[in-house]
Amino acid sequence: MYKIAVMGAYDSIYGFAALGLNTFPVEGHEEGRRLLHKLAESDYAVIYMTEALAAELEEEVARYKTRVTPAIILIPGVAGNTGKGIEGVKKSVEQAVGSDILFSNQS
Repeated sequence: MYKIAVMGAYDSIYGFAALGLNTFPVEGHEEGRRLLHKLAESDYAVIYMTEALAAELEEEVARYKTRVTPAIILIPGVAGNTGKGIEGVKKSVEQAVGSDILFSNQS
């Protein structure tokens, strides 16, 4: 059975444990890189990652974009939303649907 992980700064992810998700507090690029590869090669189908951590791990995150699993989904941290998570979802939807669904041609 597949599992769901949440990676990032402790303050940003500790609440996800109450939902039954496996949380992995990460401090720094190297620790995050090792953990991401470890989770991706195990039974984790979805990895939620804070936008701040994803910014540090851009190359590593990009490596998994073409794979079916794990799906890496960016979430805002306690410092706020950078917009990277929404931008990623928007690009995925545009790719799947063929157009920008958020663009409105209303007058």
